[in-house]
Amino acid sequence: MSAAPLTPLGLYVHWPFCARICPYCDFNVYRDRGVDADAWSAALVADLEYWARRIERRRLSSIYFGGGTPSLAPVPVIAEIIAAAERLFGLDAEVEVTLEANPGDADKKRMGAFAEAGVNRLSLGVQSFDDEALKFLGRDHNAASARRAIAMAQECFENSSFDLIYGRPDQSEDDWHAELSEALCFQPTHLSLYQLTIERGTAFATQVKAGRWTPAEEERQARHYEIAQDLTKAAGLDPYEVSNHAAPGHESRHNLIYWRYHDYVGIGPGAHGRLTVNGERIATKALDRPDAYLQQIDQRGDGAETIEILGDEAQLIERLSMGLRLSEGVPLYADDYFYRDEGRAGRLARLIEDGYLAHDCGALRATDTGRPVLNRLIYELIG
Repeated sequence: MSAAPLTPLGLYVHWPFCARICPYCDFNVYRDRGVDADAWSAALVADLEYWARRIERRRLSSIYFGGGTPSLAPVPVIAEIIAAAERLFGLDAEVEVTLEANPGDADKKRMGAFAEAGVNRLSLGVQSFDDEALKFLGRDHNAASARRAIAMAQECFENSSFDLIYGRPDQSEDDWHAELSEALCFQPTHLSLYQLTIERGTAFATQVKAGRWTPAEEERQARHYEIAQDLTKAAGLDPYEVSNHAAPGHESRHNLIYWRYHDYVGIGPGAHGRLTVNGERIATKALDRPDAYLQQIDQRGDGAETIEILGDEAQLIERLSMGLRLSEGVPLYADDYFYRDEGRAGRLARLIEDGYLAHDCGALRATDTGRPVLNRLIYELIG
């Protein structure tokens, strides 16, 4: 009897530096004041070597450089990490290597250098095609540079994607319809469309608390979401996840690893990982501060702040929180740990009866009615 195939393995690399910090961002980011490329290459490769020793060797299905603004990283740093990943793990023949970039720092020569280093997919943080909206969002590019960057990405990379933010306080339904229609004129194969949310600890949270502006009302945000579904479906970009739309075969392989609850290594300041080690599911988190991260790797060879074994309860919560974001849903069977809690089983039955969730062919998924209120459903289901 042959062994069951191993699930995909991904690598997430967090580059924590940005030219400026956007007021809506709650990621682990710091102002870029110049970096020592050799020091960062050595540290990130050492951290990767540490995890390669701890987990069973298998080929990487994806590598994702996120941040922060990894397109600001010295090209040799990106190249050395990709080379180390290939040496330590091996790469799938169709490995997806994504680099996040801002339109303001995307130039053709630099993009070509990243492609030569092994990057084969670019993800652009466009956010808007409206100059006033970009100022409000704290971006350092304008609409014209966003359009140029998209064209450049499509020329330099076979696969590319870009992000837009909707649900801004002064954005009408017509505004969003026009903006998304313009985005679709580029004939993208992948789009990420995010509703503006006010995260604790951000500059936007401080501004809203002080009464400087008021977020868009829930009803208008819901209508914006409906517009996004209608236009992307008409353009052949299926909503394979709540905020992500792709032409068939162009779904983000790396993000599917997250949402399907597969394994991924996380390196770089503040990076998270989820791995299976000796039959146990572990959650990892690297130190946040770049200086502390570099110092610890120099002293003991890894950047981990915490390594936690996840029990059945924690795994269930994570699996449902991630998997219900997918249109395909999340596997949930009659003998699943979920059903050991009668209260949860009862809440699930009510949500199915009310038309928010569907359970068929062993998968639990959100319906068209449930997807716009997914966070509320997950809270009710696992609370």
